[in-house]
Amino acid sequence: MNTSLSQSFVKNFLGHSPNWYKKTIVAFLVINPILFFSLGDSGPLIVGWMLIGQFIFTLAMALKCYPLQPGGLLAIEAVVIGLTSPEVVYHEAVTNFPVIMLLMFMVAGIYFMKDLLLFIFTKLLLGIRSKTLLSLMFCSAAAFLSAFLDALTVTAVLISVAVGFYSVYHKVASGKHFHHDHDHNMDEGVEDLHREDLDSFRGFLRSLLMHGAVGTALGGVCTLVGEPQNLLIARIAGWDFAEFFLRMAPVTMPVLIAGLTTCVLLEKLKWFGYGSKLPQVVRSILEDYEEHQQAKRTRKDVAKLIVQGVVAIWLILGLAFHIAEVGLIGLSVIVLLTAFNGITDEHNIGKAFEEALPFTALLVVFFTIVGVIHSQHLFAPIIAWVLSLPMDIQPGMFFIANGLLSAISDNVFVATVYINEVKLALEAGDISRDQFNLLTVAINTGTNLPSVATPNGQAAFLFLLTSAISPLVRLSYGRMVVMAFPYAVVMATFGYIGVTYWL
Repeated sequence: MNTSLSQSFVKNFLGHSPNWYKKTIVAFLVINPILFFSLGDSGPLIVGWMLIGQFIFTLAMALKCYPLQPGGLLAIEAVVIGLTSPEVVYHEAVTNFPVIMLLMFMVAGIYFMKDLLLFIFTKLLLGIRSKTLLSLMFCSAAAFLSAFLDALTVTAVLISVAVGFYSVYHKVASGKHFHHDHDHNMDEGVEDLHREDLDSFRGFLRSLLMHGAVGTALGGVCTLVGEPQNLLIARIAGWDFAEFFLRMAPVTMPVLIAGLTTCVLLEKLKWFGYGSKLPQVVRSILEDYEEHQQAKRTRKDVAKLIVQGVVAIWLILGLAFHIAEVGLIGLSVIVLLTAFNGITDEHNIGKAFEEALPFTALLVVFFTIVGVIHSQHLFAPIIAWVLSLPMDIQPGMFFIANGLLSAISDNVFVATVYINEVKLALEAGDISRDQFNLLTVAINTGTNLPSVATPNGQAAFLFLLTSAISPLVRLSYGRMVVMAFPYAVVMATFGYIGVTYWL
C-alpha cells in the first residue's frame, strides 16, 4: 500500500513506538517553548521542572522506545530555547569524562571476559541449589566488588552473565542445539512446552539481577572508589581511603547488614516479585550445556580462560589501587584480551561496543538535563533551606534532601552541588569542621542509599534498565521500581537513623 510522503515522516518518527507515545513526546516538545516564553520570569523554573518530569517519563517508557531519541529531542529543545547552553552541557560532559571512558572501554573489556564469567557463574549457579543462598551470594559479592571496583563494572559483569544464561536456554527452548546460531530476542520459535519455564526463568534472572544491582549500592557507598561522587567528596573533605571508610562505617555497616537481611527475607517471603526459582528443566539444560562445553573444550580454549583469569586479576588490582583512570584500565583489558586470545578482526572487536555506546550517548543526554538543573538553580532553594535549620537536625535533613533529589536526578550531580555548598559554608565560618564532617557523611550516604528507589538516581541501575538483558527478562522501569522499593525503604530508614543517631 502506497503512503504519502507526510505519512512516511509520521511513521518514521520514533519508529515502532506506539502512537500514543509519539503524540505525548510531540506534546512535550510543543508545550515547553510556549510556556517558557509566555510565563515570564517564572517560565524557566516551571519548564525546567517539567523537563525533569518529561525525561523521567522517557526513562520509564524505555521498553516502548529507547530513551536516547525522545530524551535527546527534549535535551536539544532545552538548549535551543535557552534552559541551558552548549557550553554548560560540554562542561558537564568533560567533568564526567572518566565515567564516559569507563562506559566505552570497561564495559567492552568485560565483553571479552564473558567466557570466564559464564564458566565461573555457571559453576556457582549449578552448585548452589538454594535460591535464597544464591541470591545472598549475588548481593554480597556485588557489594564486595563494588567497594573496590566501580558499580558500573560490576553491573556489566552481572548483565554479561545473565545474557549468557538466557541465550543458552532460549536456544534450546527454540528447538536448536548449542552450536546453532540463534537470535534470543525473538520468542516466536520457543516451543509451547517451554514457555512456562521461560517465564519462570525470566523471573529467576530478574531477581538475581536486582539483588546484584542493589548490592552495588550497598558496597559502593562504603569506600571512596565505590562510586564516582565518593572520590569527589573524599577529595574535598581531605580524606584518604581508610578515613573515608571509618567515617562512613557507623552508617554503612548497619545498612549493609540490613540490606543483606532484606535480600534473604524477600526470597523467603516471595514479595515484590522475588522468590522465583530455577526450573528443573532449565537447570538440566544448563547442566547439559556445561557438559557440552567441557567435552568440546580444547587446550586452546583452556589457554583463553587462563588469559582471561590473569587479566581479571590485573583488572581488580588496577582498579583497587587506582593505578589509572578506570576507562584506561578498561582499554588495557581490551588490548590484552584481544591480543593474547587471537581476536584481531575489526568486526568482532566492534561487537564489544554495541552494549556500551548507546548508553554512553544517553548519559551525555542526561548531562544536558543536569545542565538545566545547574543553569536554572532548581535545587538552590532546597540547599539554602536545609542550611538554615538548627545544626543538630541538619545531617538528617541533608540525608533526606539528598535522597529525594538523587531518586529523581543524578546522584553524582546532587553530591557535587551539596558538597560544594557545604565547603563554602565551612570556609565562610558558618559551620565548624566537625559539623562539616557530619554533613559530608550525610551527603555521601544520602546520595548513595535512597537513590536505589528509581533507575534515575544511580548510573548502574539506569545501565541495567537500558541494557540488552532488561527486555529479555521483562525488567521494565515500573517493575524495577517495585522490586527496588523494599530495599529503598530499608536502606533509607537505616541510613537516616545512622546519620541522625549513630554518628
